[in-house]
Amino acid sequence: MISQSNDRILKRDTEATVVPSGDSALLPAGTKVNITHRLGGNFTVVCDVGMFRILGKDHDALDEPAPETAELAKGETNAYGSFGTAEHPGHTGAPDADAIWTQLHNVYDPEIPVDVVNLGLIYKLEVLPLGDDRWCAQIAMSLTAPGCGMGPVIAEDVRNRALSVPGVHEARVEIIWEPPWTQDMISEEGKMELGLI
Repeated sequence: MISQSNDRILKRDTEATVVPSGDSALLPAGTKVNITHRLGGNFTVVCDVGMFRILGKDHDALDEPAPETAELAKGETNAYGSFGTAEHPGHTGAPDADAIWTQLHNVYDPEIPVDVVNLGLIYKLEVLPLGDDRWCAQIAMSLTAPGCGMGPVIAEDVRNRALSVPGVHEARVEIIWEPPWTQDMISEEGKMELGLI
């Protein structure tokens, strides 16, 4: 039975990512955790040893239903629980850039309950031809702070979300620092969510 509380006891050993360092960890079965966020198909939890991100594919360890966005996880997965290969049988032509933007709204920094688009972290998105009706999503993004250990994890989430869009065969994500990110880049929606306005 699924609990209505955010407190959980892990039902099995569970792979996790330490927030904010980005290191891998294994939380043992029986660990008491509190779910602080259920965003982007993943879970942010805290326990007596710190904060962690648990992938949506491990929802059963938390006695949680599968997140809707985790249903995108078709095909192979990588260490970050990627959404699979970018092959979409039957699709021809360039991918829909709006569909890529929509997918990027499902990527979150585990410490912040606002997606990377509304945080203003996606600086540029281009759809470039690779030839033979193959397309690349090229994305430039920043982070809220230099040296964020979660940066590679978030960038990989961005890459895999882009790859989930029909017609995207390759996705390249570059983390850049110019211009420096500031809170002024957060959308009105994001500022409202964070209580900044």
